[in-house]
Amino acid sequence: MSFENVYSGLRVVDLSQGVAGPYCATMLAQHGADVIKVEPLEGDWSRTLGQDHGGHAGYSVTTNLGKRSIALDLKADAGREIVERMLDGADIFIEGFRPGVTDRLGFSWECLSAKDPELIYVSVSGFGQTGPLSRKPAMDPVLQAFVGSLAENKGMDGIPHRTPNVFFDMATGIYALHLVAAALLLRRDGLGGRRVMVSLMEAAANITAIRLQSNYMDGPYAPASAPSGTFKTKDGWIQMTVVKQHEFRKACKALGLDDIVDDPRYQSTPLRASHHGELNAVAGAVFEQKTSAEWRDILTQGDVQNEVVQTYPEFIAHPHTKESDLVSWLPQGSSQELWPTPNAPNLPRLKPGERRAVAPVKAQHTRELLGEFGYREADIAELFENGVVIEG
Repeated sequence: MSFENVYSGLRVVDLSQGVAGPYCATMLAQHGADVIKVEPLEGDWSRTLGQDHGGHAGYSVTTNLGKRSIALDLKADAGREIVERMLDGADIFIEGFRPGVTDRLGFSWECLSAKDPELIYVSVSGFGQTGPLSRKPAMDPVLQAFVGSLAENKGMDGIPHRTPNVFFDMATGIYALHLVAAALLLRRDGLGGRRVMVSLMEAAANITAIRLQSNYMDGPYAPASAPSGTFKTKDGWIQMTVVKQHEFRKACKALGLDDIVDDPRYQSTPLRASHHGELNAVAGAVFEQKTSAEWRDILTQGDVQNEVVQTYPEFIAHPHTKESDLVSWLPQGSSQELWPTPNAPNLPRLKPGERRAVAPVKAQHTRELLGEFGYREADIAELFENGVVIEG
């Protein structure tokens, strides 16, 4: 059963940039909402994060699928008037500015909710709306450092390393989406609109809650069991996870370690964790004798959790990924290459050309949207002439 159009008929005005707010808006669009992305004249800054591929960078497709884009000058009265027209009758407003910016622009929660008590107003920030750091700019790597996760992610060089995946940004967008869904239910029940506030800091703390609590209660990260981890093979790397006692016995059988399977030092998860170094060294010596593919087959046949360490292209090309129909290949902008785009859970497969599958280039729908919100041709020409808007 599909959840494709559960938000059909809703209008979303998205002033956010980057990842967190835009990803929330993208998911609303994937579920049928009409999402208008309002960009500055220079475009959403996420469009510059990476190489340009026909109007898109790696960040801007995922965060804009299914939207319509208009680029305008919010500092100009005429630009703000365009947004005001879009907000008239809108259901959801999303902003990702530092606290106080929307107030200066005339789009504060107090102002907009007074005009439309049914409006759901979403504020996405780095450190929250209050507190000594609230006005400090923050992106995902900064929060990785702030909440403690970067300190635990040390390489063999002993240096804390950020993860290239923007987990906290994406999680913020998902938490925001969850809160918007709850707000829509409350509004449906006659309780009116409300303000949704979510920060990268809150999302980061919640998505790392297990490590946050374990670190605080038990100290710095230590392996919970053994033999577990990433092991070098004859031609690459493989990841194996062994937690329960029956998994340990299966792993020993698969690896040919019959001499240690009944060793009293390894007969519980805590005992094996205390001998992590020596157990991993024993397993590591065995892993180097065969290729990653050979070990994958052996361990899988032995019902041991494992998988070959793959690159993203290898993952995309894997037979299981293909059989799962996980990735759609989509044209975007003027790029000559197709973009591998994951299909969201419980939604129909994205198909080239359909609205849900197209991420707009900057200002792609400026003229269309101006006409839709009551601007005549002469008015539109004047807005272009005065540099209030641009066309993609």
